[in-house]
Amino acid sequence: MPWTVEWKVFVDGEDVTSAMQPFLMKISISDKDGSASDTCSLELDDSGGQLKLPAEGASVEVFLQGVSAFSGKVDSVRSKGARGSGRTLSVGAKGFDVKGKAKEPQSHHMDDASLQQFLDKAAKGAGLNGITIDPAFAGIVRDYWSASTESFLHLGQKLARELGGTFKIRGDQAVLAKRGQGLSATGQPLPTIVGIAPPPNSTDGNVINWDIAPLEGRAKFARTKARYFDRASASFKEIEVETGVEAQAIGEVRTTVADEDQAKAVAEARKTNSEREGGQGSVEMDLDATAQAEGTFIMKGARPGIDGVYRISGVDKKADRTGGATMRLEIKQPAEGAGKDDRQPSTDKTGTSAGADGGASGGAAGGENAAAAGGRSDSFADYNRRFGRTDEN
Repeated sequence: MPWTVEWKVFVDGEDVTSAMQPFLMKISISDKDGSASDTCSLELDDSGGQLKLPAEGASVEVFLQGVSAFSGKVDSVRSKGARGSGRTLSVGAKGFDVKGKAKEPQSHHMDDASLQQFLDKAAKGAGLNGITIDPAFAGIVRDYWSASTESFLHLGQKLARELGGTFKIRGDQAVLAKRGQGLSATGQPLPTIVGIAPPPNSTDGNVINWDIAPLEGRAKFARTKARYFDRASASFKEIEVETGVEAQAIGEVRTTVADEDQAKAVAEARKTNSEREGGQGSVEMDLDATAQAEGTFIMKGARPGIDGVYRISGVDKKADRTGGATMRLEIKQPAEGAGKDDRQPSTDKTGTSAGADGGASGGAAGGENAAAAGGRSDSFADYNRRFGRTDEN
């Protein structure tokens, strides 16, 4: 069966699409929000053992629907087979060279410097061309920055957690972007994906299935407190940040930070996390190769309280030679209607919402109800109340 999605694969800059065409069976690409490296898997038919193993560390770039969906380095090769069945060869790649210096521990410090200056030095020590930092973070100045036997990977992830950001290495360039804004580290809007849920008993729309919980209270706090040491008064002080989230509990940062500015940054990051973790879910839909982590997802046609705007926290894209092309979105941070059902409750006893068709018991429906009640002329609601099917019982 021919492919239903356009794809291309480049290895070490060479287009190998035509050579792979008879053998490539599946393409799987994963893009997370900074907690893990981007990954790619190419599964090939190796029934005759005819495929040459790719070189470890070879560069790989994969295009889907004309869009660059992955760029990285070959990390692993796995052969699978069994008696009485075929053989496959899976080539795995990650978004950066895992054998490189990004995982090498560093020990250095900088005084009276910006975050951009400090991480530029760390990125250079990791063998990268540089790091792009969100303007909201790049200008943060502290009197002391340090890396204490920490790899660039650990350092970036630690600062991302502290500041409420997303850290990633793609190829020879690192990125630290502000989380939950729908923007890239350079301030450009990330692609917006719109999901159209199919009407009941229909296959229309681009959403295949969804599993969304727009309300989750465990991570919600009304305020966040952070403790710091004030040198001028030689005493410990606290700062509080309102999250804007409906909750009673107050969150508190367990560790004491260096000064008031750092305390504000940490508290703001916790505020971002409280908003982000207010709901979560997943949506499987037709492939849109432009989808990426930290982009915006808009759900339509599901139901009130589910429809709304979400933040994409992860994307798994899959293309199959025999099964089409789909993607699975992990979503968080519900907003603009998600988690809220503003419809007015019904005033009758039929269980329908106010103004819904069929809410009244008159007309033909009333006749049917009377017949069902053994010829009695009482209403549908009265009949059901006798049999324990309304809230009044």
